[in-house]
Amino acid sequence: MTITYPHTPQVDVVEFYHGTAVADPYRWLENPTSADTQAWVAAQNQLTRAFIDSVPQRPAIHQRLTELWNYPRRFVPQRHGDWLFFYHNDGLQNQAVLYRARSLDEAPQVALDPNTLAEDGTAAVTSQAITQDGRFLAYGVSYGGSDRQEIYVRDLESGQELPDRLCHCRFASIAWAYDAAGAPLGFYYNRDPERDPARLDAPPQDNKLYWHTLGTPQEQDRLIYARPDTPELKFPPMMSEDGRYLVLYVWHAAISRNRLYYRAEEAPGSAGAFVRLIDEPDAAYHFIGNVGDTFYIQTDWQAPNGRIMAIDLAQPQREHWREIVPEQPDVLVSASMAGGKLAVVTMHNATHRLSLYELDGRLAAQPSLPKMGAISGLWGKAGSSDLFFKFETYLEPGSIYRYHIPTAQLTAVWQTPLAYDPSRYETRQVFYPSKDGTAVSMFLVHQKGLRLDGSHPVLLYGYGGYSISHLPTFAPQQLYWVEQGGVFVDVNLRGGSEYGESWHHAGMLANKQNVFDDFIAAAEWLIANGYTQPARLAIMGRSNGGLLTAAVMLQRPDLFGAVLAIVPVTDMLRFHKFTAGCYWTAEYGNAEENADHFRFLYAYSPLHNVRQGTRYPATLITTADGDDRVVPLHAYKFAAALQTAVATVPNAAPILLRVDRKSGHGLGKPTYKWLDEWADIFAFLQAACQRK
Repeated sequence: MTITYPHTPQVDVVEFYHGTAVADPYRWLENPTSADTQAWVAAQNQLTRAFIDSVPQRPAIHQRLTELWNYPRRFVPQRHGDWLFFYHNDGLQNQAVLYRARSLDEAPQVALDPNTLAEDGTAAVTSQAITQDGRFLAYGVSYGGSDRQEIYVRDLESGQELPDRLCHCRFASIAWAYDAAGAPLGFYYNRDPERDPARLDAPPQDNKLYWHTLGTPQEQDRLIYARPDTPELKFPPMMSEDGRYLVLYVWHAAISRNRLYYRAEEAPGSAGAFVRLIDEPDAAYHFIGNVGDTFYIQTDWQAPNGRIMAIDLAQPQREHWREIVPEQPDVLVSASMAGGKLAVVTMHNATHRLSLYELDGRLAAQPSLPKMGAISGLWGKAGSSDLFFKFETYLEPGSIYRYHIPTAQLTAVWQTPLAYDPSRYETRQVFYPSKDGTAVSMFLVHQKGLRLDGSHPVLLYGYGGYSISHLPTFAPQQLYWVEQGGVFVDVNLRGGSEYGESWHHAGMLANKQNVFDDFIAAAEWLIANGYTQPARLAIMGRSNGGLLTAAVMLQRPDLFGAVLAIVPVTDMLRFHKFTAGCYWTAEYGNAEENADHFRFLYAYSPLHNVRQGTRYPATLITTADGDDRVVPLHAYKFAAALQTAVATVPNAAPILLRVDRKSGHGLGKPTYKWLDEWADIFAFLQAACQRK
């Protein structure tokens, strides 16, 4: 179809960064509520809808995705008192339902059904905390995909909602506290001040810790802790399993560097000073648990692959820390107390392994996992004999396992029935050289017997940032792609943590170009080895991954047939001025404050590297009106710049913008919206690059 793009006015806005003039002609699109912006978005959606709906395969794509999505799935159970709690989705429910049962064999009862919170399924439970006796549930609800939450409390004995309603929460945690007899009194939680209605997209500041007494209005909540001298800090609380200590995981950025504070919990809800156990955010510090006055900490301090240390609170200085589990060649992913031991998940070449250690560091057991895959959830308690976890692969949605610690017995307690034959497909891990010679790994998933004749559509997926790893996990849309004859490729780019914190550092700040080079080299390897050709190679990334795909398509427009920039970050000079963007400067830098940062950010910032008259690949940019993490302005301004650039290019590939309604960055998105989004994506790819 002939593409006629909506008119996009340009304004005369120029700012100077360390002596360099930078034009920002689409600055007006930063205002999402203006009549001009809303009219422009409506016109963009109309254009995108017309293009996608013209693809005759779209209804069949949606139907097959619905069939693949329609399978029962359970999530890892947790024991509280006499009850096991777990989430379950029967297949096409918009939100998974929380159940409870006294045993794995007992018929469960509904504890909370989020599908009843909004008729259109756009209300989601995004946090929860259950009392140790299993009676009360405090849960945070996000509406329309927002990171903001409202916290409610339910009495699970009676099934009644309490009058408690706590607002102004964002990235909040909940920590219950009890009286001497073990009865819940209330909980600690962290929240922001009430938002300024004139600046709803302002960066959040002045997070504080509060105490909430059960059954009382929020106005009576007691301020427990704040740091006016450092308004950027966040104070999510956690309670030690024995109830002796209230611990604060103090963070200020989206990367793994934090502080740890604590106080002895003698009178819940009372004022009291906190001990700043670790007040230098020079590494990651995670509280695992305690034995008496000894804290067990997971950290990458002076150990990029991670280790476990013990801190005696009577001698908390670093020179007195004891190493329990030393750094190893494999990366330490997570650790928890379980049955008097340390349950440790490690990562070997981007796949998971499970080990149990005694509290003195001696290896106790290494349960054998089924195959190359990932542990996507794990639960244990120091006082429990069971360890539950979910294990999955690219081709199998996974099973729930119970490891009985006293007997070292591993049992699959819930297995997911499959409506397809996974033996038709295979997963391979390969290593290829990046531009600077660094070996990078990636997983290839495809039908068995694939002929390497360069004919196959390939969907190349990456992220490369914030220490986030890409692991062999299942998703119905991936299965759809390989079922249709495509090759799904997942790359372990620098910037992630697949090979430790040093791998992350190699892809952040001034090293960000390494991530783009890794991704480009992956595409070149796939072409050189006969998997595909540029016209049939699509790239996809979400959020920071959307930044990735936007940047590499600008650097190598000849290499790709289609680009999916999903909820992307694209304005690398102004991102820190809006909502959660203030947390990203430790990862990306700050062009406004630092001249060196400006130079490397400006060099790759997608918005500022679009070139007029260039033939760019077919591109679909997505965002949502409720995205308050990566605000829509990134997608809007980038789409405007690209459409303007290709307007004079004969037979240019389409540049489309898809803006979802009552949706956000992806948090709590209902099933029907996922199905619609993926059907649109695959229809776009069908038209854009799957034809020879």
